[in-house]
Amino acid sequence: MKYRKKPVIIEAVEFDIEKWNSEISKAKLSDSYPMVLLDVIGDFTPIIETLEGDMTVSDGDYIIQGVNGEFYPCKPDIFHKTYEVVE
Repeated sequence: MKYRKKPVIIEAVEFDIEKWNSEISKAKLSDSYPMVLLDVIGDFTPIIETLEGDMTVSDGDYIIQGVNGEFYPCKPDIFHKTYEVVE
């Protein structure tokens, strides 16, 4: 038997490591963020807790919100083969 993936509209955003680092730097300048926590976050690669376990997010990966509200990263080549923009 052959199967086709059901069409479903998802929300996704492309992860940008420079923006990630910039936001951490801005937060470090704010009095409202604990410095210890920001130092720890700044030294680690971003990770998303998924249904299949923790997954590292790399620069250029797409972060997708799944049909049950869960989030997971997707490599750009797979993303572009699987999804197209909805107008």
